[in-house]
Order: sequence, then structure tokens, then C-alpha cells
Amino acid sequence: MKSNINIIYTLLIALAFISCSSSDDNSTPIAPSPYTQYGASFEKMPNKEDAIIYQVNIRAFSQAGTLKGVQDRLAQIQELGVNVIYLMPVYPVGKIKASGELGSPYAVQDYKAVNPDFGTLQDLQVLVEEAHKKNMAVILDWVANHTAWDNAWITQHPNWYQKNDKGEIIIPPGTNYNDVAQLDFNNTEMKDAMIDAMSYWVYNANIDGFRCDYADFVPQNFWTDAITKLRNIKKNQNILMLAEGTKVNHFASGFDYTFGFNFFSTLEKLFKENKSATTIQDSNAAEYANNYKPENRIVRYTSNHDVNLSEGTPYELFGGKEGSIATFVVAAYLKSVPMIYNGQEVGYNQRINYFSRTPIDWSTADAAVLAEYKKIIAFRNASNAIKKGAYTGYSTNAVSAFTMVNDTEKVLVLSNLTNSAVNYLVAPTLKGTWKDAFSGNAVTVGAEVTLQPFQYLVLKN
Repeated sequence: MKSNINIIYTLLIALAFISCSSSDDNSTPIAPSPYTQYGASFEKMPNKEDAIIYQVNIRAFSQAGTLKGVQDRLAQIQELGVNVIYLMPVYPVGKIKASGELGSPYAVQDYKAVNPDFGTLQDLQVLVEEAHKKNMAVILDWVANHTAWDNAWITQHPNWYQKNDKGEIIIPPGTNYNDVAQLDFNNTEMKDAMIDAMSYWVYNANIDGFRCDYADFVPQNFWTDAITKLRNIKKNQNILMLAEGTKVNHFASGFDYTFGFNFFSTLEKLFKENKSATTIQDSNAAEYANNYKPENRIVRYTSNHDVNLSEGTPYELFGGKEGSIATFVVAAYLKSVPMIYNGQEVGYNQRINYFSRTPIDWSTADAAVLAEYKKIIAFRNASNAIKKGAYTGYSTNAVSAFTMVNDTEKVLVLSNLTNSAVNYLVAPTLKGTWKDAFSGNAVTVGAEVTLQPFQYLVLKN
């Protein structure tokens, strides 16, 4: 019997790699990989409210710019308190009409292949397996709206793309994304091939979900169909689905999270235009309007690959080291699922051009900043009120103040988002004896609390 099992296992491996290599016809059904066939489930898959997401720009994350380079730093990611690793696109990048030195990672040349600059399918399989051993899920960036101009679909299936009056394939309408071609979501064959390609990575690399790029511009019925089929692959295990979009109907489609674009821009204006911290409350109310359910959560951040390159690092945008940390506390605790962009947790204060290779210099890591991030994340991981509680705002012009409350815990967050000392006038309902969330020391809150520049307090009772 043992020899027969080995023969079957070998055949399954061969089928998986045949599926991997025959990417010219992306609609070909997938042979399940032995990773899935032999029960390589991830027992520690986080619940959606428990997620701490860490975005990895593969080109920048290591000197080599490879998947192996990511694998080599998994221990450091785990020590941060992260439980979800989000990899920017792993696929080969288009060369026709390419943007920048190496082309955009979001111009996908082949939906069923690993960019050879990053390594191989086996490298991704090992990365996922090693991340799972460290109790971290892995999700991939998925670009459904458009492809590179040298994607095989362009020549094999030109009817899968939108065209102008002259019959020419177009770029995404209303954009200057000249390096990509707009897909036609009225075409059923294309949609089936797209879902097949997404499924390929669940079967062949055992990944745990997707961050879906440009999600607002892809029809809801596609997402509903895709997410339903993806969840059926891992019937006994959740997958995490993040929409890079703001539409509330993404939740009806099966997404776990939407994206906090408005929240981030509000934070920017607070610092650039001296807006009141009460605008954060307004932004939160706006983002959670339109029939959001209590369990819904928005992913919030103080940096990601786009804003880091185009607008600046957290230090540039939010008042330097201290201001960036005070702002991250708000983003991480205010009715959100936090996302961290590689390098910000060690105070890396350089813009990262993701169209080229700009490796992070980890030797410049600021140990004090890293300790702050670990402390902030550790409390969030331990606090059900922060993860699942109800939000109430108490902000003033200078201080972002709010409570997160569930049946067993109440957390009060005060974060001075200015470079001046302020006296925060305390609402009567917040007065009393609290505990410092980090030290456990008793803290008496009276009529007024003095906060030093960019000081934050997190209290619980």
C-alpha cells in the first residue's frame, strides 16, 4: 500500500506542476495540488476581526527582492504580532507599454505563474507553509480589472476586453493607466477564467485569501460568484477577502473588509491643513454609513505602497516619529482592522518606488519605534473590545478620543495629534479609575487630562 500511495502522490505533484506550466490557456481546469489533497489546512486561521495585516512589497523587502527573502524574515514579522501577510502581486509583469524601470506589479502578464524575479511556485509554497507554521495566514494581491498588454488573453481571447468604437482594446476608462488593458465583465468566459485563475493559487499554493485591487470598478456579481467558489474550496476553513474599495455592497458579495481611503485622507488633512481631530470622527461615521453591520470592519493604515510613494512616509505626513506613532494608534484601534506597510514598524523613513528595486535597509531599524508598534499591536490582539466592540467618539480639536466597548471591557483611547501640550477636558461619563492598558497601573481620570505633544494614553476597565 505504501508504494501505491507514493505513486499517487507523485502523479498529483506532476499534475499540479503541469497545471502551473500550461498557463497559455488560463481557463483550463485545475488539478488539485498535493498541498490541498493531503490536508495542508491552516489550523490557526485568524477570525476576520482578529486580523493584523502586514503588506509586503516583494521587490523592496529584501536585498534579493525574492520570495525567499520574505521567508527569511518571517520570524520578525511574527514577533511584531502580525497574523496575516499580504503579498503584493507575485505574477510576471507585462513588458509592453510598461511603466517605470521594471513595470507595475499591477500589470499582470500571466495569472497562473510566479514572476521569475521573485522565484518559483515552490518558493511560494514553502513561504506559505513556513508562515502557517508561525500561525500567520498569507493572502495574495489580485488584479481582476485589467491585464498587461502582453498577457496571452490579449491575443487568444481579444473578445474578453472592452473596446472603443474603432474595435481597439482600451485602457481602464477615466484613468491614465496606459500599461494595462481593460477586461470586459460582460463576458462569461472571461469571468470563469478569472475565477479559475484565483482558484489555482488556493489549490497550488494553499493561500488564505486575496486583497482585491481596484475592487469598486469590478461588478458586484463577479465578486459574489468568485468569493462563493473560493470559499467552497476550503469548506472547513475561512478565507480572508479584502476589497480595495469603499462600496458597502462588497460585504454582500462576501468580502470581509473594505478600504479606509477616506480615513487616511482625513488624517492627512488634519496634519497638512490643521484640521480638527473631530474630523476623524466624522470620517469614521461616513465610512461606516449606508447599512454597515456591526461586525463589518474597514482596513485602516498610515502607510501603504501607493501613499508611501506618491505622498510620503508616515514621518513625512504625520509629524515625525512621535506623530506617526500617535496616528497609528488611532488607525489601529478606531473600529478598524490595521494594516502595516513593510518598514514603517522600524521607522524606515524612505519612499519606496515599487516600479523598481529599492531594497529596505533593515540595518537602520529604530528599536524604540519597533517596541512601540509591538506594544500597540499586542494590546489590540488581547482586547476583544478593540477588535469587536462598539465605538463612541469624544474628540476635541487636538485630541482623537474614543471608547471601544463590549460586554466585558471598556477601552478609552486619547491621542494628542499635535506637537503642543494640551489639556483635554474629560466627559463626565469617562471620569473615574482606569488601568493603563500597557503597564496595568491604576490611573485616575478627573475633569482634565494633560497630554504632552503627540502623547497617547490607552486605558481600560
